[in-house]
Amino acid sequence: MNALVLSGTNNLFTCECEDKIIRQCSVKGKVIKTDKNYYNPLAPGDYVKIEVDPINEEKGQVLELIPRKNTFARWNIKGKAPQLLASNLDYLILVTTPDEPPFRPRFIDRELIQSDVAEITPVIVCNKCDLASAEDADFEQRVSTWENLGYKVLRVSTKTGLGISELAEILAGKTSALVGQSGVGKSSIVNVLDSSHNLKTNELSKKYGRGQHTTTMGSLMHIELDKNRTASIIDTPGIRRFILHEIDYHDVGLYFREMQPLIGQCKFGASCTHISEPGCKILEAVYSGIITEDRYESWKRITNEIKTGDFDE
Repeated sequence: MNALVLSGTNNLFTCECEDKIIRQCSVKGKVIKTDKNYYNPLAPGDYVKIEVDPINEEKGQVLELIPRKNTFARWNIKGKAPQLLASNLDYLILVTTPDEPPFRPRFIDRELIQSDVAEITPVIVCNKCDLASAEDADFEQRVSTWENLGYKVLRVSTKTGLGISELAEILAGKTSALVGQSGVGKSSIVNVLDSSHNLKTNELSKKYGRGQHTTTMGSLMHIELDKNRTASIIDTPGIRRFILHEIDYHDVGLYFREMQPLIGQCKFGASCTHISEPGCKILEAVYSGIITEDRYESWKRITNEIKTGDFDE
C-alpha cells in the first residue's frame, strides 16, 4: 500500500498509511533507489510503497519510493552529500526575523536560489515584527527589495497575530515546508496556526544571540487552521548555515531576478566576471541603483563561497 513519510532518520521512518494507520517502517534492503545520492534516503513529504509486517501491523517495510514532484535540499558538509529537507511541496515558507536572532538577508537569498533551482514557490515570512527593530531602515529596505523583485513577503508576529490570517490563507489545502535558521520561530508559527500542536520552543542563546536547535528532525504534521481548512506543514530543523546544492558558481547570477536579464549583455559577454570589467551591464545597474549594493554584495559572496568551498559566514 501507499504511505506518506511524516518523519524519520537513518533507516526508520514514521509513515501515514492509506489505511489510516501510522506505522514505523524500515527500508527493505536499507537502500532506496533514487537518481541522486542523498545523505538521507527519505524526507517528510515523500510518498512510498510499503508492505505491512505480518506479525505486527504497526510496523512495515518501505519497498520503493514513488516519484517525487520536487525536493528541497541543502549541502551537508559533515555528510559530504546533499541532505533532503522536504519533498513534494507547494510552498517554501522562508522564515526570518528583524532581530533575535539577528537579521541575515543572505541566508534568505541562498534559500531563494535553492527554491528557484527546485522550482518551488517561496514565501518570505518576516516573523517577530512586533520588535522595535522591525522599524529599522536597513531591515525595511531589504524586505522592500524582495517585494519589488516580485517575491511574496509577509510581516508576521506570533505575539500580536499580525499577518497570521494571511499566512493561513496561503497554507490552506497545501503542503508547505517551514525553513529558517535556528530561533526564528518556526515552531511558534505552527503553534499559533493550530493551538492543538504544542511544539517545543526554546529561548535564544543569551551568549551568542542566536537560536538553539529545538527541532532536531524534520516532521510533517496536518494542522487545523479552522473548522473548514487544514494544511500540511513540514517543520524542518533549524540550521545556522544554508549551503547551496546543484548550482555552479558561474550560474548564481541567473538566480538573482534583477541580474538575470543582463547576463550575457556585457562588453565581454559570458566571460565577464562582473567585478571590474569596463562595459559590464551588471556594474552599470549597480551604479545606477537598479541593482542594490546589498544584493550585489550578496551575489559576490554566494558566488565566491561556491567557487572556493569556504562557507564560513
